[in-house]
Amino acid sequence: MPRPLRKLEPGGIYHVTARGNRKQRIFLADEDRELFLTLLARITIPLRWFFHAYCLMENHYHLVIETPEANLSAGVQRVNGRYAQAFNSRYALSGHLFQGRFHSVPVRSDGHLLELARYLALNPVRAGLCARPEDWPWSSCRAVLGMVSPPTFLRIERVLDGFGLHAEQQRANFGRFLRDASVRAEPELAT
Repeated sequence: MPRPLRKLEPGGIYHVTARGNRKQRIFLADEDRELFLTLLARITIPLRWFFHAYCLMENHYHLVIETPEANLSAGVQRVNGRYAQAFNSRYALSGHLFQGRFHSVPVRSDGHLLELARYLALNPVRAGLCARPEDWPWSSCRAVLGMVSPPTFLRIERVLDGFGLHAEQQRANFGRFLRDASVRAEPELAT
């Protein structure tokens, strides 16, 4: 029986995740994450995608993507395919890097988007990879907090808009939002 088609909407926002095959690591070095982010920017510019948040872990990634056209599947497949080819070439491997097809959930409200931004920022802390969300260089958290310039593909304004009127206030409120978090289920399950 064929897999059901994804319901995609022009202008939709999606929480996209992809995990390594057999839960293996998909990023072995910082250079791998840098390559993934470079490919992400290069491939998605012609698609006109906006990213509101992201987090690259060891064996999976999270992206919050807004797609002006209903082209999520084609774009994510292109990113995953090109990254897998480069990864396999770099490490003299062959075969599948990613486990099955990617997972996506529509983001239906601004509240859901804000919870996702927090969930992604806290993911490396909960996994024991760092002590504080701003310590993890492979997520959008540091850009939202104003610690680094956002990558060209990242649009932090929509997340910050949920935290006040002025940039300094927004960043401080987002920092409090992160610190006030308790251990939560994934946002899709909580909304």
